[in-house]
Amino acid sequence: MMTLKVISRLLEYPSEALWLHRDELIEALEQADELPITRAIQLMMFVREYLNEELLDMQAQYCELFDRGRATSLLLFEHVHGESRDRGQAMVDLMAQYQQYGLQIDCRELPDHLPIYLEYLTVLPTTETVGGLQDIAPILALLGARLKQRESRFATLFEVLLELSNSEIATEQLTEKVALEARDDTPQALDAVWEEEQVKFFADEKNCGGEVTAHQHRFANAVTPQYLDLGSSSHVGVQK
Repeated sequence: MMTLKVISRLLEYPSEALWLHRDELIEALEQADELPITRAIQLMMFVREYLNEELLDMQAQYCELFDRGRATSLLLFEHVHGESRDRGQAMVDLMAQYQQYGLQIDCRELPDHLPIYLEYLTVLPTTETVGGLQDIAPILALLGARLKQRESRFATLFEVLLELSNSEIATEQLTEKVALEARDDTPQALDAVWEEEQVKFFADEKNCGGEVTAHQHRFANAVTPQYLDLGSSSHVGVQK
C-alpha cells in the first residue's frame, strides 16, 4: 500500500533525505489508488507544503509536537500500557511479528514507534494491512483529535490513516473529550513529570536545538529509508 509507505516516511523525524525525495513522494501518491481523488490531492498538498518549509524549523517543530509530553507520542504502547510491565511483553510480541516477515530494527529502537509499525504493515497482504490499522484505530483517532486541537498539519495524516483502516470511530465525541483534557506539554506539566519519575534520559541534550537531538538518539537508524521503489509494492525501508 503505497499511501501507507508515504505516510510512514512523513511521520519520521524530518531528515535531509526526506526533503531531497519530495518529488518521489508526490510521484508515488499520483500512482497510488487507495484513496478517493480528493483525499489523495489533500495528501499531496500536505507533502508539497510540509517539504517546502525549512528543514531545521520542521525538526524543531517535530520535537515540540511529538517528543514533549505523552499525549501526542508516536509510541503506540504509550497510549495502551503507559509504564506498566505489560508494555515490555507487548514489545516482545510485536518484535516477533516483525521477525516473522524477516524485518529487523536496530536493537536500540522501540518497535512500537508508529512509522516503524506502518512500515511493517506495508509488507502484509492488503486485508492484513487493513486489519493492522484497525488494531490501532482508536490510538490513531485519539492522536488525530489531539493534533487537530493543537492546529497541527499532521492531523491530516491521521485522518488519512483512519480512512485507510475502514474504521467507524465517533471522532466528533472524541474531539469533545480531547477539548477537556489538560495539556501535558506545558513547562509546568513537564516539570511535574520529571520530578515524579526522577529519570534523566539524555544527559547531554537540554532541548531540541542541540547538535544531536533527543529524538535522534531515540529513533536514529530505526528505519533505513530506501524511499519508494515504485516498481515493487513489497519493498520496505526496514533494515534486514
